[in-house]
Amino acid sequence: MNKTIGKSFPRVDARGKVTGKTKFSGDIFMPNMAHMKILFARRPHAIVKNIDTSAAEAMDGVIAVFTGKDVPVNEYGLQIPDQPVLCDEIVRFVGDQVALVVAETEQIAAKARKLIVVDYEDLPVITDPRESAKPDSALLHADKENNVVQAHKIRKGDVEAGFAEADVIVEAELATPFQEHAYLQPEAGVAYIDEDDGRLVVEAAGQWLKDEQHQVAHALDLPTEKVRILHPAIGGAFGGREDISVQIVLGLAVLRLHERGINRPVKIIWTREESIIGHSKRHPFYFKTRWGATKDGKIVAAEVDATSDAGAYMYTSNKVLGNATLMTTGPYEIPNVKVDTRSSYTNNIPTGALRGFGAPQGAFAAEMMIGKLAEALDMDPVELRMKNILHEGSLMSVQTPLTGNATIDKVTERCAEEAGWENTKNGWILTNSPKSDESAPHIKRGIGFACGFKNTGFSFGYQENSWAKIEIHGDAEIEKVVVHHGAADVGQGTHTVIMQAAAEATGADFDQVEFLGEDSDIGGDSGSSSASRMTFMALNAVKGAGERALEKWQNEERPAIAEYKYLAPKTTPYEAETGKSTPNVAYGHCAQVADLEVDTETGHIHIHNMISTSDLGKAINPQQVVGQIEGGTLQMIGHTLMEDFIHNDGYVQTAELSTYLIPTVLDIPTNFKTVIVEYGDPNGPWGARGVGEMMTVPTSAAIVAAVHNATGVWFNEFPLTPERVLRGLGKI
Repeated sequence: MNKTIGKSFPRVDARGKVTGKTKFSGDIFMPNMAHMKILFARRPHAIVKNIDTSAAEAMDGVIAVFTGKDVPVNEYGLQIPDQPVLCDEIVRFVGDQVALVVAETEQIAAKARKLIVVDYEDLPVITDPRESAKPDSALLHADKENNVVQAHKIRKGDVEAGFAEADVIVEAELATPFQEHAYLQPEAGVAYIDEDDGRLVVEAAGQWLKDEQHQVAHALDLPTEKVRILHPAIGGAFGGREDISVQIVLGLAVLRLHERGINRPVKIIWTREESIIGHSKRHPFYFKTRWGATKDGKIVAAEVDATSDAGAYMYTSNKVLGNATLMTTGPYEIPNVKVDTRSSYTNNIPTGALRGFGAPQGAFAAEMMIGKLAEALDMDPVELRMKNILHEGSLMSVQTPLTGNATIDKVTERCAEEAGWENTKNGWILTNSPKSDESAPHIKRGIGFACGFKNTGFSFGYQENSWAKIEIHGDAEIEKVVVHHGAADVGQGTHTVIMQAAAEATGADFDQVEFLGEDSDIGGDSGSSSASRMTFMALNAVKGAGERALEKWQNEERPAIAEYKYLAPKTTPYEAETGKSTPNVAYGHCAQVADLEVDTETGHIHIHNMISTSDLGKAINPQQVVGQIEGGTLQMIGHTLMEDFIHNDGYVQTAELSTYLIPTVLDIPTNFKTVIVEYGDPNGPWGARGVGEMMTVPTSAAIVAAVHNATGVWFNEFPLTPERVLRGLGKI
């Protein structure tokens, strides 16, 4: 019987956060601390002809001003080092960083920043990734052959022969938009030289200790061991803190001041506007797609062409594209598939990881086409899904079955039943449909269904791994268990479930476990808190370390200490011409129903009921699982209904939370119904898979399907702001 697994222990960080005792990056204060401000380019594309910092340097209270010439190795990037730390030759988006001002106060630094004079020569701006991807498009990076940062293709069967078999073919052009992370805490941090060992220390929120350490060391031309990274409380991440923001420039300022004999900590906090223009967004995607089916509902062919906007630099565009490519044909067994995808540079803000990591965009395209096919066939949308859904052993578009176990069929059935569908002798039928209020004919009620899957862990050939160390202390009985792990807890409760795993693996009580982490000094690489990977990878590592330590304990070794590096089953990249691959370690499966009303006079949409069904293998901490599912759903409700991120010629028009609207308590659905389904993953720790991103996958498509059910109108792009809804309904 499990002692801690499957039980809802309170989050170990909860009390400190609700009482205000926990320190976030912006809360750190150190004696004799200096303050920094960054000069952003604030133009989308230009040559930097000259930077005059003399007036800023002469201002009282200014300690130093730094530019690109002060950066030892002026490059960085999570995937490839294609971004300057400080631009001294060319700027490619409005948030490129050009100069740093370090001063006695934040106010002085801000005033001095205005005195820096940069002579720019503006260049043509490219903002449409479809234009940028063309072979004759002007290069945005002179060292590249073209603007395409990554491209994939999938070929399965004979797509034209498949369409020849089809009785019904539907075609569509679809688009998904940018999305801002909108962290509770903007980017912030402090850096200083450790007086005891002379190392550079950077304290800033991030998602991957070891990678941040390597990137800072690389750009500052330091040995890795001369850099220490500490994670204070994170304040929200959602993938965006995978990419460097303030860490390198903080380290640069401290090092250069140290060389001048000035040994002072340096702190920075971005404003909300700086955060919005200066850091990555969710990738917009543009789809052209057609699907064909026989009259009895068998999907025989799917063709997809998709382009995503990488923005000015790579960030994680290659990885996001990989996930989206796989999802564009959904969780369906289709014999004939042709998919071509690409991501290309533009002069927009760079795009990177944001909860779901490409899966929501690809799934939106697939689920929209299922809905359109169902309408063309006059068939219930759940019935069409169940006729084509992947089962155990079914081949995906990449000609291999789902790894782990395939439960998307079971999850889809369960969600349909929860929402009022029945599997009758005539197939799946909605027998309990929500009704419109006849006294208010302008209020239209509708229901929509969508489903999908989300990979657990990094993909396409990356060797997934995670490190942990366990110490067992005591004499005759276990008195204390110490677990060392580098996981960033970005708000999802990772540290709590790691402690649960350590207790379970060693037989200790939960309150006997102590967690040590958030420090690049802790030991091995525990990996990134992203890609729905941490529960799966970290708990496998902790389980292995705990079992080894327990064996030593039982052999009378005191204290019993063991390390373990977990290596997940291997994956393979897309084969260049066919896309054939085993792309992922495991998958979580999910389905969702949106029951909503549309006010056809105002264009406003209110969601009455949101039903979510998720198979996550094993719920390690059920209460946290529910929070993750409902939080992810609400984040995507915001993306779908109101979060309208607007660029105009590379300039951001929605750079404040007064113009970029995110959900409040008034935008939450009237009812959430969260159903957890547990089919243990054969490789997961205690059967668990990841859950953090899963419910981002079907939400947008479920909402758009419900709006169509209510109004009879398909919206092929979102957010469904009141204006867009009224235009779609022909009211304005």
